[in-house]
Amino acid sequence: MDYLDGLSLVDGPVVWLVWAAAAAGLAYLLTHVALRHTGFARTGFGRTGRREPGAAVAVAAAMTLLAAALVAAVHWFLLYAVSAFPAELPGETLAWSVAGVLALLLWFMRLLGLWGRGRPGTNPTGTNPSRSRRWRSSAAATAAFLAVLALAAVQINIYFGLNHTVGDLTGAAAARIQPLEAGLTRAAGAPAATGLAHWQAPAHLPDGVIRKAVIPGTVSGFQSRDAYVYLPPAYLGSPRPALPVLVLFSGQPGGPADWLTGGALRSRLDRFAAEHAGVAPVTVVVDPNGSASGNTLCMDSRIARADTFLARDVPDWIKRTLDVDPDPRQWAAGGFSFGGTCAMQMVTRHPDVYSAALAFSSEEEPALAKVRAKTIEASFGADAAAFDQLTPLRVMAEHRFDGHGVYFAAGDRDPQFTGHMDALSEAARRAGFSVETHRIANAGHSWDVASGGLPGGLDFLARRWGIEQ
Repeated sequence: MDYLDGLSLVDGPVVWLVWAAAAAGLAYLLTHVALRHTGFARTGFGRTGRREPGAAVAVAAAMTLLAAALVAAVHWFLLYAVSAFPAELPGETLAWSVAGVLALLLWFMRLLGLWGRGRPGTNPTGTNPSRSRRWRSSAAATAAFLAVLALAAVQINIYFGLNHTVGDLTGAAAARIQPLEAGLTRAAGAPAATGLAHWQAPAHLPDGVIRKAVIPGTVSGFQSRDAYVYLPPAYLGSPRPALPVLVLFSGQPGGPADWLTGGALRSRLDRFAAEHAGVAPVTVVVDPNGSASGNTLCMDSRIARADTFLARDVPDWIKRTLDVDPDPRQWAAGGFSFGGTCAMQMVTRHPDVYSAALAFSSEEEPALAKVRAKTIEASFGADAAAFDQLTPLRVMAEHRFDGHGVYFAAGDRDPQFTGHMDALSEAARRAGFSVETHRIANAGHSWDVASGGLPGGLDFLARRWGIEQ
């Protein structure tokens, strides 16, 4: 089982096998649909119909255009009719969706031809093959369709960079993480040192560990999913230094475990700790949404009291449970996509709690839908002024944030969110933030931005926190 969980979904044999199966499957479907539906151009569907390669290409092209039109229509419906997404889906994911829909159309056409009654116009050959032969051909067509669908899913996953292994996809990796034990909590730990300046790294440092915990919504009443806590090697020593804190949020839809898979959180923090004598931030990945499909906007609104949860309940739990530096100057919030927007909301609305932010592919403002009015209606009952006064751009236009900092990153293949980054970073500079912006090479709106940008973001925070290499 460990071998299966470790199989890569982004390169290697699994990807090669899926590509080969999909190529064979698409060839099978095109051969048995496009070529067998071209004789009618001259003589109908009878046996005398002549197959013409040019007509076959025309059929394949027409089916592809139909698939593209269906994907575009569904995309529009999800964006504007049911408001399933607050932003347009990346072009690469739509293109692979077209491949999946094309395979579905070809599969349907193949089954229609196989199970017709043999009348002209129902079976391309005018014959009535045996039931067993039709079942075998139907199974082959279904396998071909599923192979193309699997390739589309694999390529979309590669684009988003979320699940690197089978274990990531099934959740097996996160399921093995143990609950936070008493020996790692503040009550059971030795008194914290007065500061990092007094930290002396032992000769042999242990590895950092990840645990899970439930953070209660004591003040907010918010019910969140499990949080994940990274404790660096220095935390596991004695005495423990007063370590800085990084609170992270995932994208939406999604959950805290996405930072462990797509964000490669443990490897990035372990590497940082190895370069800094075992010191790294105590990192807590929390859930502001309550479910994979939920969206609280990281606000106190008609939806939930998410702002109170993140600005009161989470910091209180961390200080009460873990040995950390309570100084807000040693605290930062961060996140990807929705989570990056949430981080910007925390550092602008609660600068006394979070003094810095890591904003990876952040939106300009929180959103439930592509149509802004729908977001305002759902969250504040159409009270646009109540919503506006809580958005990062509005808050930064009205307040100063000298001494605070923001590290921005977005994919250079993601023009929509690099535009958001440019607008936010300019507003942050005007408001007094110390700002860095970075474009992650060859990345779109994907977890590659978070995993690729996190090392630079940690270095940005280290300089603010006084952590020397």
